[in-house]
Amino acid sequence: MGDYVWFHDVSWHATYAIYFFVIGICAGLSFLSYGTWRTEALRPLREKAAWGSFALLVVGGLLLIGDLSQPLRFFNILNPAFLNFTSPLAWGALNIVAFGIASVLYLAALRQGNEVRGKLLATIAALLALGLPIYTGYDLTVHQSRPVWNTPVMPVLFVALAVASGSAVGAILAGANQAAQKLLREYMLWSTGAVGVILISILGTTNYGGAAQELTFMLMTTGTMGLIFVGIGVVAGTAAPIALLLAPFGRQQMGAVLAGVLVLAGGAALRYALLMGPQQLQTLY
Repeated sequence: MGDYVWFHDVSWHATYAIYFFVIGICAGLSFLSYGTWRTEALRPLREKAAWGSFALLVVGGLLLIGDLSQPLRFFNILNPAFLNFTSPLAWGALNIVAFGIASVLYLAALRQGNEVRGKLLATIAALLALGLPIYTGYDLTVHQSRPVWNTPVMPVLFVALAVASGSAVGAILAGANQAAQKLLREYMLWSTGAVGVILISILGTTNYGGAAQELTFMLMTTGTMGLIFVGIGVVAGTAAPIALLLAPFGRQQMGAVLAGVLVLAGGAALRYALLMGPQQLQTLY
């Protein structure tokens, strides 16, 4: 087992976990803004979701550029002379830039009140937003020697987390709008349920894998990392909001808001644990 890793320090720092969290909500809010064109009950959230998505894109972009230590390196990623289309990072950089342009054009259409252009741009922005959690998941999946990361369900998990996070923020923004709250509770319930199913799959294949997988499972389910991953991510941030949304209290505004807060806390904890947990093993061997 000792020869399966070649790094002996944590190469992906916690900043990336914050970036994954921010960009996931950004994508989720873009989905929500697109949904307002298809479902009238969500209409009051259209501008809020669009502006929130764009603001989080700016925050995520600054986090990403700042973590490069030399910010001008970001332009090298986009330089045609250096583009490596076999790398998820290259596709991710192009996706972020295209999504940013579509978001700006979408916001301009909303300000002008141009509904035809607005609906078209909302669709384009939502499709590009789908690429954000997918590429961040592939960033981890391509690392063949790291347990947990190297699984094809990682991009699917990140998409489910994005939908859950966007729905959670939407439930908080919806306030007393009962029609919107009813729909957002459904979105939150099913997307959080999907997150739970994927987590069970990841935990099962990790626990019953080889020696490296079993050690990673132990690291992620015990001690401080276990508190973050299992305690906050799985129990408080996934199982608890599902139970809450199924209970009568979850059908009230306060119940939906509380479930949304738990989903956001769980989403942040899961992204941190999934990023940092598997890297701890490589610091030991």
